[in-house]
Amino acid sequence: MVEISLTYDGELRTRAVHGPSGTGLITDAPVDNHGKGESFSPTDLLATALGSCMLTYVGLTANKHGWDVRGTSVTVHKEMVADPIRRIGRLTVQIHIPLALTDQELALIEQAVITCPVKESISDRIQVPLTITCMPTINLPGARRGS
Repeated sequence: MVEISLTYDGELRTRAVHGPSGTGLITDAPVDNHGKGESFSPTDLLATALGSCMLTYVGLTANKHGWDVRGTSVTVHKEMVADPIRRIGRLTVQIHIPLALTDQELALIEQAVITCPVKESISDRIQVPLTITCMPTINLPGARRGS
């Protein structure tokens, strides 16, 4: 179990501290919800958690198979809806892996990221379209995968 302590600082801003490490972060309500928009909003943190979790699972899969996926990037586009209450409606995820992968290898990574704990914890009411791209597979004699 991990404890995270939060304090309301006023003006729609909160301060959170991660118990085990002491690392802190600040959230701020977005401008379109009466905040200053000077930091991550709580819903931004959900989008960030999803991208970070998926990226971690790319790394776990790569480590298991001996692939070097350093430089892999994830972009998450968060879309809010009001139906009838304000909530996240869609988190569009784009993952780019700077490594040539076969279709089978790409399928292993896709299975890992769609079953990461954050994705598994997100409500079915939030759409999560996913695109994964990688460098084209090159079949040259003597070509080797990064390690």
